[in-house]
Amino acid sequence: MTEESTEPLVLLLVEDNDAHAEMVMRSFSQHDVGSRIVHLSDGQKALDYVFRKGEYVDTKRYPRPHCILLDLRLPRVDGIEVLRRIKSDETTRKTPVVVMTTSAADKDIARAYEYNANSYVVKPMDFDRFETLMRDLGFYWLTWNQIPGR
Repeated sequence: MTEESTEPLVLLLVEDNDAHAEMVMRSFSQHDVGSRIVHLSDGQKALDYVFRKGEYVDTKRYPRPHCILLDLRLPRVDGIEVLRRIKSDETTRKTPVVVMTTSAADKDIARAYEYNANSYVVKPMDFDRFETLMRDLGFYWLTWNQIPGR
C-alpha cells in the first residue's frame, strides 16, 4: 500500500494450479503485503475481469488490478494470449504483468517479453524458495514499485 491510499492494492492471480495459487495467497497473507488477491483459474475469466465483461462489469466489486501474476499454461485462453491482449489495449497496457510459470524455455521467455511482460519468473519447486519469491514479488510490485495514480 502507499501512503496516499488506505485501500488495498488489487493483485489479479491467474493460476490454474490450485496448490500454486494457495501458496501464493498464503505467502502474501503471511508477509502482510497489504493487497487484495483475486484468483482466477483460466485465461478467459482473466480477460473478462480485466476488460470488465460478463460477471465482472461491477467496478466496485471487481476493481481493476494494480498488478497481474500470470501463468502461461491456462485453460480456455493461454497466458501469452492474455498478455498480448492486455498489453495491446490502451486502457490496460500500463498494468504490470508478471509472468510466473514453471517454464524456463527460451521461446516462452522471448514471447512473454515480445508481448511486453514486465517480468518473467520461473516458479521454484522448493517450497521455501517459492515462499521467498512470493514475498519479494509482493513487496516489489505492490509496495515498493510506484504505480501511476496511487
